[in-house]
Amino acid sequence: MAKIAQVSAKYIIHASIFIDGVVDRPDVIGAIFGQTEGLLGADLELRELQRSGRIGRIEVNVDTKGGKTRGEIIIPSSLDKAETAIVAAALEIIQRIGPCNAKIQVQEIEDIRISKRQHVISRAKELLKNLMDSVMPDSQELADEVAYSVRVMEITEYGRERLPAGPAIEESDEVILVEGRADVLNLLKHGFKNAIAINGTNVPESIIELTKRKVVTVFVDGDRGGDLIIKEVFSSGGEIDFVTKAPDGKEVEELTKKEIHKALRSKVAAEQYKLEAPVKSNTSPRQQRPAPRQSRNGGREEKKAEPRTVKKLSDSEKKKFGQMLEDLIGTRGAYLLDEKLNILGKVPVTELQSTIKSLRGGVYSIIFDGVVDKDLLQVADRANVAFVAGMSSKVKSSGQVQILTADDF
Repeated sequence: MAKIAQVSAKYIIHASIFIDGVVDRPDVIGAIFGQTEGLLGADLELRELQRSGRIGRIEVNVDTKGGKTRGEIIIPSSLDKAETAIVAAALEIIQRIGPCNAKIQVQEIEDIRISKRQHVISRAKELLKNLMDSVMPDSQELADEVAYSVRVMEITEYGRERLPAGPAIEESDEVILVEGRADVLNLLKHGFKNAIAINGTNVPESIIELTKRKVVTVFVDGDRGGDLIIKEVFSSGGEIDFVTKAPDGKEVEELTKKEIHKALRSKVAAEQYKLEAPVKSNTSPRQQRPAPRQSRNGGREEKKAEPRTVKKLSDSEKKKFGQMLEDLIGTRGAYLLDEKLNILGKVPVTELQSTIKSLRGGVYSIIFDGVVDKDLLQVADRANVAFVAGMSSKVKSSGQVQILTADDF
């Protein structure tokens, strides 16, 4: 008798059998072939279908208890849907098996292709999960290792001190000055190849020489250590152009590409940083504040303000102020000068008043691209500023501060 494996069948007929008596498996199979013979025509004769392999081996599982037999019939089929359904329905006409009454009930016709499809989906999910859990991390780890190796290979050594630096340190016009090797590595990772590390708190001679040839941006950690590095760089005699810091509490070596770009975009000029840096005094406010003198009658004697002399504008000062004011047209910037007319710093007009307050003196004149107003005049007067030069003015000179406008030059 020919066989057809369930794996090659398209459908499987599942039927249950109830027999009022005791029968064996061959009795059930014989009844199926015998009682359906000639019922469905020559094309659907079960024996012929089985010989041609279109119907598989009929599996019968029976269990006898208390003089009753129950079981299951399984028939694999490679016929089409309609023919398989006809064969399944034919099983239900069997009413006797041997000497016993019997009843066969078709439970379902299983589509093997659906079962296979579900198995494929289930297995595919399992394989994909394994791929994501095991294969992908390994691949990523491999890629990271290769990328790290490339970055390490790109690091060069600069100067007599063999300082860690990016490969473009010589050819680039701008240089990023960082604290250590890890910072250079992180910048290399994100495409910045013009970084060089100080490698300590003492600024090497190679760095000082480099600052005289390049546009240098100091990029340090967002902590007190970063402030100390900036202070050391300034005091070393290096010519620093810009200063920027990592976000508070973060180090340069742990910044993302976005954070690095943001920090570099927010860099400030070195002169402006010096002006904005907080001025710390070694004495406490109580020590700085003089004790009021007691008058003879026991009351406090108020200290009278000393008269201040009004400065006269010299020809050389007038000429230099005029040139500076012309240079500032359209920049919305401001120059702060000392008595020798040296530029203490250049700041945006929006930060002019706060900068003057933070300096607490030492500013001789202010030249800025803007309009002199009452608030600026009061701040300048408190800071003992002699001259304020702007494009125009809303107020007149008062006290020791002389106001100059573009019409005066």
